[in-house]
Amino acid sequence: MVAQNCLPDRLGEACGVFGIYAPGIAVARVTFFGLYALQHRGQESAGIAVSDGLRATLFKKMGLVSQVFDEENLAPLQGHIAIGHVRYSTADSSRIISAQPFLLESALGPVAVAHNGNLVNTEDLRQELFQRGVGLVSYCDTEVIIQILAGAPGHTWPERISHLMSKALGAYSLTILTRDTLYAVRDPWGFRPLSMGRLDGGWAVASESCALQTVGATDIQEIEPGMIVEIGEHGVRHIRGAQPGKSNLCIFEYIYFARPDSHIDGQLIHEVRQALGRELAREHPVQADLVMPVPDSATPAAIGFAQESGIPYGEGLIKNRYIGRTFIQPDDRLRKAGVALKFNPLAQILQGKRVVVVDDSIVRGNTSGPIVDLLRRAGAREVHMRISSPPIRHPCFMGVDMATYDELIAHRLSVEEICAHIGADSLGYLSLEGMMRAVRRPMSRFCVACFSGEYPFEQKAGGFVREPESLCEVVGG
Repeated sequence: MVAQNCLPDRLGEACGVFGIYAPGIAVARVTFFGLYALQHRGQESAGIAVSDGLRATLFKKMGLVSQVFDEENLAPLQGHIAIGHVRYSTADSSRIISAQPFLLESALGPVAVAHNGNLVNTEDLRQELFQRGVGLVSYCDTEVIIQILAGAPGHTWPERISHLMSKALGAYSLTILTRDTLYAVRDPWGFRPLSMGRLDGGWAVASESCALQTVGATDIQEIEPGMIVEIGEHGVRHIRGAQPGKSNLCIFEYIYFARPDSHIDGQLIHEVRQALGRELAREHPVQADLVMPVPDSATPAAIGFAQESGIPYGEGLIKNRYIGRTFIQPDDRLRKAGVALKFNPLAQILQGKRVVVVDDSIVRGNTSGPIVDLLRRAGAREVHMRISSPPIRHPCFMGVDMATYDELIAHRLSVEEICAHIGADSLGYLSLEGMMRAVRRPMSRFCVACFSGEYPFEQKAGGFVREPESLCEVVGG
């Protein structure tokens, strides 16, 4: 069991997906670099499935993209169609059975699926499969998705995918590989981003535009909610798989998840995050000598705060960007060092300063307190915390690893109590209204349930059992 104070205090995305159809191109190699660009969305496992028009081949393993793949295991992945996946890790499960893509044989030939998101009706769908006599080896909703596809009515894959979309409730951005075709699928509510772009002689799809830019794609466009994009020898076909529902893009794509150089809904993420920081400075001004971020995700917001407040921007913490990239567990002495493993303060810059520390969120409160203490011990005279999102008071059921009600500090404590808990001189959260001003889009287009408690599927909000991909385990353990 993981001790409470060892639980991560960051939000965790539940994966990144990539797909490519490009005859004459080494698609596995391109997919490798696409996944490399999506590594921020998941660091537990990585996998690539490839089809050459006759058979499909899969390789997946625990670890980072650079740890999983090398020249030796990429070489056998020959073909002109590929999909890939990177998976987010939590303390609940770290097993190869959970790695994606999933691949199996069906009446229509091989099919592989990579999935970003979370279904809220997984248990109902599992029971339907059991009643049909279908056995499952995990609790992973991606396995449920591929089994539904394999056994769905219909003589074509678009018919089967449409059948899946009529049954699946929740968040899903999918890349699907068949013997001769690549499919990209986005749920009717658009919870997770999914984009496509043109390559020489083909097309690629990815969770974020930054991955498409990395592999040299052009004419990048977002896939609309409820759409099936079919890419094959006859080109690209857009199929309406389900009628779009109320838009529910996860607002944390703007705040934290997406890479700063990605575009979502026509906006550069870096610029949106700077706007969040400017709004934060207007709502919670403070007399200080230095504005600094908790690196790296809060850096644009800190820049925006400094721009609006006129307080100089600087770096007060240096992040060890590789400490979270190992499966070697620290011993008790190193574990007690806590955030000192991840951050090193610049004492000469902090000495005697009144410091504004900008972060994108506080989840459990396990990291903010030690950071405040670290800065004080380095010589900071005052530490003022500013958060570029509203308080997270409700858990997520759409595939974001966000903790339970009991673990969410803003659910249990007021802002003043959180400030005292973390030991800051002051604490200010961006308001919901200020966040939407920065995003420059109506709130009705987003899922903001973690702030408001108003879930997209209200009839399920109090009743379904949360089953994110991080709970995938072999039956019988």
